[in-house]
Amino acid sequence: MPLTIERYDVVIVGAGHAGCEAALACARTGLETIIFTVSVESIALMPCNPNIGGSSKGHLVREVDALGGEMGKNIDRTFIQSKMLNRSKGPAVHSLRAQADKASYSAEMRRVLENQEHLTIRQQEVTELVTEADLRHLGIELPDRARDVLDKNSELPENNKKCTEEETLFTKIAPNPVDDVDKNAVIAGVRTISGAIYVAKAVVLCTGVYLKASCIYGDVRNETGPNGLMPANHLSDSLRAHGISLVRFKTGTPARIDGRSIDFSKCVEQKGDERVIPFSFSTDPESVQIPQRSCFLTYTNGETHRIIRENIDRSPLYGGVIHATGPRYCPSIEDKVMKFADKDRHQVFIEPEGNYTNEMYIDGMSSSMPEDVQRAMYRSVPGLENARIVRYAYAIEYDCLSPKQLKDTLEFKAIRGLFSGGQFNGSSGYEEAAAQGLIAGINASQYVRGGEPLVLLRSEAYIGVLIDDLVTKENQEPYRMMTSRAEYRLLLRQDNADLRLRKYGHRVGLVSDEELRRTEEKRRQIAEELSRLSHVYVGTSPEVQALLRDHESTELLSGAALTELIRRPELSYELLAPLDPDRPALPEDVAEQVNIEIKYAGYIERQKRQVAEFVRLESRQIPEDLDYDDVPSLRLEARQKLKAFRPSSIGQASRIAGVSPADISVLVVYLGRK
Repeated sequence: MPLTIERYDVVIVGAGHAGCEAALACARTGLETIIFTVSVESIALMPCNPNIGGSSKGHLVREVDALGGEMGKNIDRTFIQSKMLNRSKGPAVHSLRAQADKASYSAEMRRVLENQEHLTIRQQEVTELVTEADLRHLGIELPDRARDVLDKNSELPENNKKCTEEETLFTKIAPNPVDDVDKNAVIAGVRTISGAIYVAKAVVLCTGVYLKASCIYGDVRNETGPNGLMPANHLSDSLRAHGISLVRFKTGTPARIDGRSIDFSKCVEQKGDERVIPFSFSTDPESVQIPQRSCFLTYTNGETHRIIRENIDRSPLYGGVIHATGPRYCPSIEDKVMKFADKDRHQVFIEPEGNYTNEMYIDGMSSSMPEDVQRAMYRSVPGLENARIVRYAYAIEYDCLSPKQLKDTLEFKAIRGLFSGGQFNGSSGYEEAAAQGLIAGINASQYVRGGEPLVLLRSEAYIGVLIDDLVTKENQEPYRMMTSRAEYRLLLRQDNADLRLRKYGHRVGLVSDEELRRTEEKRRQIAEELSRLSHVYVGTSPEVQALLRDHESTELLSGAALTELIRRPELSYELLAPLDPDRPALPEDVAEQVNIEIKYAGYIERQKRQVAEFVRLESRQIPEDLDYDDVPSLRLEARQKLKAFRPSSIGQASRIAGVSPADISVLVVYLGRK
């Protein structure tokens, strides 16, 4: 029986939000790419809340777009409601959030993938990793990239032709004992459940929540992936056989309710913004000014909480059925009730799942309670008294990665050419997944093409914060991005993501010359207007004083520059336009940047000075092969942590828990002497 062998430049395992970005990044840079999914119907699936963005997550989507990713463009084409969150606060925490048409979002992303040159979609379960040693064992010709990194003294097998003997064809790829793993392994492809081998120069794992997935509610445990899709039950064993450490995490989702059974008159209507701002810097703002669907707000109450408390012993979370760790910042309703006993109510948002379905998502009431308890607790909420449940809430357990095994490029430390992105890395959320998938895909492409990897610093992007946190911190629960995690968030605003990151997207081949030119033109316009405003003065004319009085601002005693007036909290660049007749007609996004740069100039300059010191530490590189046992005066705990994480720089080492400033000083002195 012949062995099926196909050859590609890059293999992507998984077609969720991470896999889609990784696959597009590789294919758009000209690499022959294949993406595997357990079902083509699950491409860019939204098994939980069908929304994109939100607090800090909106920053990630804007950054993905600035680098040449697809998520921002896709949600601009498929949203049904859009809002800018935190408008009452400063621009550092403004975040876009859009409710998607769930089916349209997935279908549109599938359309993009299907029509992308150099990209093949394959519905098949990947069961094993294949290294160059495995191919040599089977007598299969190695991919060029794997051949390049072979030990110069090693010999290729005499027969590099395809195997034809049945005995060899179905030899399982060597599951080496973990303590006997090849420490210098090079990835060379994957094997599927059919036995077919896909030889590749790089592999990106984006398996999401599918590895040995179990969906649980009450006493029911189904060995399925989200939405009843097939789980991937074999790959975990192969990962462990190659020395990769896995952990067990969980997440969950609330029930979906037939909208016809909801009394919306008992809820508070939540409308979208009158003027919609697109996620993508490439989207025409006028194209997203569309009729929007409303969401609705209601609350749990004492009766809801009584039902949960009286049945808490039936919850898999509290009955010992679920042992995996869930996300701290997205707790189930039973967790909220038990851990925040002083709260007499919790918010519940009722959100449409799309334009062509009656299903409503009950945001804020994630649960794994039994069916009868779910019916009772949902129907205790105002507006849901007659609710008809279409899909019951459930928790899902899955295997994922301990991300300290990854470099800051998202390549595995132990296996060259193997990258990882998305929820498999121990994170949560579609946006975090897309960001990691994009970086993993970019660096897989750079690896294959021999280019420099892309590593974003914490001072450059929320994506840099996300990945740095994953690879330097021992995360005991699914990681979620928050604005408070970013030290330099005033510089890393969502509104300036293009100015920060377009150059990197262009460097790796995902941003066109024209897109970069437009960004540089925007930068020039901002600089010119800032310079002009600093030289425009107004006096104490009646017109000026009247405008100041109208906006409850102190009148002038003498002339002042417009920049001085713009800095006043009650005034802005836009409001002062009547006093500035020579003002040029500028695009909205340029005017926004001008206003922010002037208002927050002092804070921005202070953060820039902090960043300069941060970059100095990041530039102090640590050799990959440094033997920490040779570093004198290094504390035992620090030695153990540094050996486990193997940081790439002094700055990264300083952020590892258990490594003190004194340990960093010792390390700096040692490296200086070397």
